[in-house]
Amino acid sequence: MAKSIKNICCIGAGYVGGPTMTMIAAKCPHIIVNVVDINEKRIAAWNDPDVENIPIYEPGLSDLVGQTRGENLFFSTDVDAAIKAADMIFISVNTPTKTYGVGKGMAADLKYIELCARQIAAVATTDKIIVEKSTLPVRTAEALRSILDHTGNGVQFDILSNPEFLAEGTAVSDLLHPDRVLIGGEQTENGKKAQKALVDVYSNWVPKERILMTNVWSSELSKLTANAFLAQRVSSINALSELCEVTEADVNEVARAIGTDSRIGSKFLKASVGFGGSCFQKDILNLVYISQTYGLQEVADYWEQVIIMNDHQKRRFAKKIVKTLFNTVSGKKIAIMGWSFKKDTNDTRESAAIYVADYLLNEQAEITVYDPKVTAEQIYSDLNYLGTRSDEENRRLLKVVTDPKIAVEKAHATAILTEWDEFTEFNWKNMYDSMLKPAFLFDGRMLLDHEELKSIGFEVYTIGKG
Repeated sequence: MAKSIKNICCIGAGYVGGPTMTMIAAKCPHIIVNVVDINEKRIAAWNDPDVENIPIYEPGLSDLVGQTRGENLFFSTDVDAAIKAADMIFISVNTPTKTYGVGKGMAADLKYIELCARQIAAVATTDKIIVEKSTLPVRTAEALRSILDHTGNGVQFDILSNPEFLAEGTAVSDLLHPDRVLIGGEQTENGKKAQKALVDVYSNWVPKERILMTNVWSSELSKLTANAFLAQRVSSINALSELCEVTEADVNEVARAIGTDSRIGSKFLKASVGFGGSCFQKDILNLVYISQTYGLQEVADYWEQVIIMNDHQKRRFAKKIVKTLFNTVSGKKIAIMGWSFKKDTNDTRESAAIYVADYLLNEQAEITVYDPKVTAEQIYSDLNYLGTRSDEENRRLLKVVTDPKIAVEKAHATAILTEWDEFTEFNWKNMYDSMLKPAFLFDGRMLLDHEELKSIGFEVYTIGKG
């Protein structure tokens, strides 16, 4: 008989842990859900009396937090107490790409996962089900098992893989109506009971036929593979966008033509300045590193090309701005519209805007950024992380504003780098009037009505059109 889950702990209050646990709390009022994190500032934000100030922006998330927080959803920095009380523990901590040592630049850095496992082993006094929620390389559960079994207090640990398949900007909808919930477990009697316990949690709102059960290794690899396939589609259409520009084909028309083929489908065929976010690049690099580790160099080379194409697309867009502005942007004001990696999120990780801005700053441009949800400090932090120049220099060359009209005032060019809906509602005639002439507009998201912009007077460049 499966264990009845009455108390869940989630270690990690980030973009995965926070929304996922909020949905579980909303749909399972009989389960106490404790979300813990050692980041005091982040936990304080989750506990802010005004739910609009929670640290993650996702449409609908604030309302759900407001309904559940203090009822059966709690945010705390007391990790040990939450571990002790829990029947099931979700590990949802960051697994960034390593920046040091063996696997630098490709392998996932599992130090936070290992620290979690050691803390759980040291603190737990009753049997626990451990759920991998972070994106992990295949066979990570093996390492978790080794740590828990060799350093624990003799209690029983069962390990499940339950990868997230959320798209930022639609996370609440994705959690509410998932395409599938994947649960990988050890193929033992205890492992199957643990799987059934997690199935019972999700069954409170997810139809049983959408809950898939596999072994642990298949589940871990499926997450990396899903993101790799999606990113591959983006890089494929972006590669064709460059070909369209030199042949005077229209990449939108090409995408529509191939997308109507039921074998291909239309999703992820939108040409752009490049994909961003925490998952695509990290997961593909992880896949590349795993393939190399097993001596599968051709497999590694195949997947690495997806990243190479994405980097090329960002660089190509920035170069086009410089070339179009008479081969120099030195001392010229360029307005960047959007900093988050996609609309409806404040997540900026691996955003194309970071790399386009960095390239233009190297060319001595003066940049003004407007994004409706990203803070100035986050923008400076993103640039500082690259290490291209000092914080002082970044703040001198790049300004962040809260009014798009100020961003474009006396600008030589405007670049659309996030597809925020509000950008389509701007009075572009007023924007044009306040810019220097000729006024250039570079649409990196193919978002705006280019014919209308041209009729206003803009010199328009978009991806994928000759």
